[in-house]
Amino acid sequence: MSTRSPLPFDPIARAAEIWADRVGPSTTMAAVTSVMRVQQILQSAVDGALRPHNLTFARYEALVLLSFSRRGSLPMRVMGDRLQLHPTSVTNIVDRLEQDGLVRRVPHPTDRRTTLVEITEDGLDLMKKATESVTEIDFGLRGITERQTQQLTELLGKVRHAAGDF
Repeated sequence: MSTRSPLPFDPIARAAEIWADRVGPSTTMAAVTSVMRVQQILQSAVDGALRPHNLTFARYEALVLLSFSRRGSLPMRVMGDRLQLHPTSVTNIVDRLEQDGLVRRVPHPTDRRTTLVEITEDGLDLMKKATESVTEIDFGLRGITERQTQQLTELLGKVRHAAGDF
């Protein structure tokens, strides 16, 4: 994942010790700093797995979302809601996917005001190949068991819920 040598100590644990001495309790600071560092590690791993497919994680997520839909298409507004993105970001993602021939915009059959985004066969094929790449590296999440991964998801879900994420 990283080309540099690992440090001989945990810098977050060291920072937590100093924080505790100078500021006060460091449990939350250490947890948040750890989550942010792990996010960087995971993002780097996933980006590396998706790069050969000429995809970003946002474009990959959009393809997966469309492939999970019943008809292979969704209104852009629904995509934004599900991906938790601003409409401008969804438009940019769809523009790029459309330029690459991975999705197409189609009129909604019953609502003239709505445009659907539909995944193409090329989009499905690429999404499947990209999925193989990210699952091969476990999305970069290494060093914990499957049960610990489930616990992590549950714990982070509690934080997300408390923040009003869902």
